[in-house]
Amino acid sequence: MRFMTRRRALAMAAGAAASAIAACNGQSASEPVAGEGTATQTATSAAKASTPEPAKTQPPATEASTPESERAPTQKADADPTPRPTTKVVAQVTATPSAVELVPLSSAERGLADQWNREGWTTAFSKKTIDLHEVLSGGVTRNGIPPIRDPRFVSLERGDRVYNDLEPVIAFDLNGEARAYPLQVLTWHEIVNDEVGGEPVLITFCPLCNTALSFLRQVDGRIFTFGTTGKLRASNLIMWDEETESWWQQVTGDAIAGEMAGSELTFLPSAIVSWGDFKSTFPTGAVLSQNTGYNRPYGRNPYSGYDSIEDTPFLFDRKLDERLKPVERVVTVSIGGSDAAYPYLELEKQSVVSDTVGGREIVALWGPGTVSAMDSSIIVESRDVGGTGVFVPLADGKRVTLKWMDGRFVDEETGSEWNVLGFAMAGPLEGKRLEPVVHGDHFWFSWAAFRPEPRIFRVG
Repeated sequence: MRFMTRRRALAMAAGAAASAIAACNGQSASEPVAGEGTATQTATSAAKASTPEPAKTQPPATEASTPESERAPTQKADADPTPRPTTKVVAQVTATPSAVELVPLSSAERGLADQWNREGWTTAFSKKTIDLHEVLSGGVTRNGIPPIRDPRFVSLERGDRVYNDLEPVIAFDLNGEARAYPLQVLTWHEIVNDEVGGEPVLITFCPLCNTALSFLRQVDGRIFTFGTTGKLRASNLIMWDEETESWWQQVTGDAIAGEMAGSELTFLPSAIVSWGDFKSTFPTGAVLSQNTGYNRPYGRNPYSGYDSIEDTPFLFDRKLDERLKPVERVVTVSIGGSDAAYPYLELEKQSVVSDTVGGREIVALWGPGTVSAMDSSIIVESRDVGGTGVFVPLADGKRVTLKWMDGRFVDEETGSEWNVLGFAMAGPLEGKRLEPVVHGDHFWFSWAAFRPEPRIFRVG
């Protein structure tokens, strides 16, 4: 009875979130926001006013309307006194692509395909890699959670007026450009189609799975623009591309139905860290503006309380892997056909974990100071869950052995101080960077559903 009560409560909470999103989408998708010093800022401003911010010298203000001219070039406004090496698209340790086989459309699935065709989809559902019965409605329509197609960015100084140092952002950098995508914005949009460092990229966040993943949105030389289908599979976001209307699974990056079925997006390294960590690492970076063209209560979490570790996930119809609690946070790595999961609760015990996955040495880092996006109804009032990073433990080809000492990451070889994004911030190696490894920060239930029987790291 206790299980049923908890499940019902979770369904009601997630249903309420879907209703809130749908209600917001009652406005026209093309309706611009003239300025952001209105109700969309109330939650953020109030929460920031009650949160200690030792680095701040002025009270938080609201972000003004951002002109088109203040897009990405704002990140080059000031010279960076310490050059920061950035990720290159050709040099990454990535997840190993899985072999994907097409499966024929059964007579039992034809009714579903016909139903979706009547909804307006032109997707070629006869070409697919999954059983279509695994797809469930998330309670919203196509692009009911509107993707961001033309993102605007502001300088760190302007971002500081509305973003709190502790709140979570997706930190992403490529070919000399660094950008932060606050989860207070991504929670309401889930997808950002962007171009960073001259490359078309896709930044995604599935709130129900706490899954932030980044991709190259180009396959075989063809660039795609992505949106939200309003559908879920194992509670995970199913995306679609405008060019072929193929459906794509966010957690795996592969096309599951349509013309592109069997194709896979290339994963790119990114991490969920605090706004404060991003700023200190990339002082000339840029941050996604709240001026998205949509009127949303940015700073508020429509999934309040969803990440309680004992809770049952919403619209998850598979058997749970009971080795961990369903909504337990894990850092995940897949290399060379090997899958490993590092529970946050284990990482918190020592902050630095050296391991080998798929024959490759890695080091996983966890540091405090990043709040959950899924806890409190006001994000900056949420509990601290920490931020993570995964790297190859080499700097300039030399091995670096990190340890957690007096609240800092320090290497044994030189005593240099590092941060959770793998940058040496002080000491003999200042300005050096560890090579990032593609990793995910997931709720356990979701990743285990798509990566059966992964190895789980335990301290001791």
